[in-house]
Amino acid sequence: MASRPENLAPPEIFYNDAEARKYTSSSRIINIQSKLSERALELLALPDDDVPRLLLDIGCGSGLSGETLTENGHQWIGLDISPSMLDIAVEREVEGDLMLHDMGQGLPFRPGTIDGAISISAVQWLCNADKSSHEPRKRLKAFFGSLYRCLARGAKAAFQMYPENMNQRELILKAAMQAGFAGGVVVDYPHSTKSRKEFLVLTCGPPSVNTAVPKAKGEEGESCSEDESGDGDDEEHQTVSISDRHRPKKRQKTGKKGKGRQWILKKKEQMRGKGHNVPPDTRYTGRKRKAKF
Repeated sequence: MASRPENLAPPEIFYNDAEARKYTSSSRIINIQSKLSERALELLALPDDDVPRLLLDIGCGSGLSGETLTENGHQWIGLDISPSMLDIAVEREVEGDLMLHDMGQGLPFRPGTIDGAISISAVQWLCNADKSSHEPRKRLKAFFGSLYRCLARGAKAAFQMYPENMNQRELILKAAMQAGFAGGVVVDYPHSTKSRKEFLVLTCGPPSVNTAVPKAKGEEGESCSEDESGDGDDEEHQTVSISDRHRPKKRQKTGKKGKGRQWILKKKEQMRGKGHNVPPDTRYTGRKRKAKF
């Protein structure tokens, strides 16, 4: 079995000039990218009103997925960490705007300006620490947090991904939920080894009727609900995994003594570390006031 690209080298090194040209010239890759992009665009559930939307193509590579967006009449911005891939996209004269950028550093767009986002085979790269300074949880937090801010309220994101295991899947999904998204994982053709594809479908905003996770496609192209996927615990037979922002509220521990001076000093120090303007500590800090003050 061939090794996964993300386990061989960082993306900007793995997709060098030779690999980028080989990737883009493969008719098989072009066909797969086209189908995945069409499915991701379908999962965005954009209004059918012939109004062009501004979309993000995250990990756009040489612009294969962006061509699908252009064919459907949308404007798009593509970002990728591989200079070689972007050079080929420029050669191919794709119609989207291109940006050399590491998505693990967050997305540099103004709040609420993007109508939707797609990504094909890119998000799982954030689970790898390619440098000593890389921490997957922090990079995922930066990515999903900035994505949530730049998307318009109610906008969707559809990311096709290849998580290596259940831990990676949970890590990605947890980061998305903590950023404020509602949604979950849609698995198309769950029982097929070759056709099985996972999509992380997210909605920007609180859960509602419109934020329900779309149904996956079954073996014959029909929708396949969670009940139809079998009762086994094998992750290969899970059709849809749904999560949303409904999380149990943490109960604050309240003791009879209340919050003392040490607790207050600790919290003030934390706020200073975040850059907040905090009053200086004095001998009166944390002192209990009299009933009549």
